Amino acid sequence: MILATAERIVRIAERRRIPLIFKSSYKKANRTSARSFSSIGVDDALASLAELKERLGVPVLTDIHTTEEAAKAAAAVDVLQIPAFLCRQTDLLQAAGRTGRAVNIKKGQFAAPSDMTLAAEKVTLTGNKKVMLTERGTTFGYHNLVVDMRSLAIMRRTGFPIVLDATHSVQLPGGDVTRSGGQPEFIFPIARAGVAAGCDALFVEVHPNPRKALSDPASQLRLDLLDDLIKQVMAIDATVRQHTKGS
Repeated sequence: MILATAERIVRIAERRRIPLIFKSSYKKANRTSARSFSSIGVDDALASLAELKERLGVPVLTDIHTTEEAAKAAAAVDVLQIPAFLCRQTDLLQAAGRTGRAVNIKKGQFAAPSDMTLAAEKVTLTGNKKVMLTERGTTFGYHNLVVDMRSLAIMRRTGFPIVLDATHSVQLPGGDVTRSGGQPEFIFPIARAGVAAGCDALFVEVHPNPRKALSDPASQLRLDLLDDLIKQVMAIDATVRQHTKGS
């Protein structure tokens, strides 16, 4: 399924002439319930990502969760992602930085956007300047997240590319008791708003049939809606660039 899904996404990106980084997790270490699916096995999963990268010629991103995983994952993919709940873990950030791979740091649900300056510094002090920062919503009461679009402008002051995660931002963490809920009807508005606010990239979790997804079924975008989402945000991006050119 991973190859079939990636092939469809790659075709959309090529048709729309936009750069693509394909993201998939070899292990879901942060699950609401211990009974939730987490992995087909680290070695098999990383092998699948490496095969996808070679066959489709697309850069691949995956999350790491421990310092020991950094080098192993870096051998298979192009970008290492630091999960939101781990964005303050100094050893993990530095281990990722030392691999030489690009590092995408997701802003913790508990963190202020200005906090990400120091998170990025933990990577850059290893000599690795290839950093991206991702907004994915901030805790707002129980089982709810909110995206403060000001955070995109605040994090942009770091000089690093800023990404908006348009699907994890609509999660209701733990909202379905044994798993996270979600409000996918807000994916389009949040993505449009983030591009209007000037983010450099969008993170969008998609699935051919979200109801059957083994992870985050309630907050994923249906794959058949992805092309329309990209079409809409590209139009917004073009307008933003036109009006901010030279500013």
